[in-house]
Amino acid sequence: MSKQLVEKLNLLIADFTVFYQKLRHYHWNVKGEQFFMLHEKFEEVYTEVGDVIDGLAERIVGLEGTPLHTLGHMLEATSLKEDEELPAPFKMVERTVADIDSLNKNLLEAIEMGEDAGDRTPVNLLDEIHDGLEAH
Repeated sequence: MSKQLVEKLNLLIADFTVFYQKLRHYHWNVKGEQFFMLHEKFEEVYTEVGDVIDGLAERIVGLEGTPLHTLGHMLEATSLKEDEELPAPFKMVERTVADIDSLNKNLLEAIEMGEDAGDRTPVNLLDEIHDGLEAH
């Protein structure tokens, strides 16, 4: 079961890596009346996401797996889409919320896999990540 869990955690790394870059894109390019609030919020979230990626990779290594480590492999594995547009601020927020919903769905699937395997360590990590996303 740990091999399947490693694969699922790698998919999460891919998703969170794309999400991280999308948040940076929005942080760099947000304009308008909501600039200061959104600029700060995007930075807050991508900083947390960077820590999430690191925690997932460390857990994969702990399960004797190898974390995805090339952007090409991550783009092949991700369920999220990059955003090549320069959307309006409200669209940035809308797309961020949609990505969080998708990430939470994938996190819940991984939590279930960990619980089925009786492995509390990744479940605890994933629960914490899920709680963090829910807060946003």
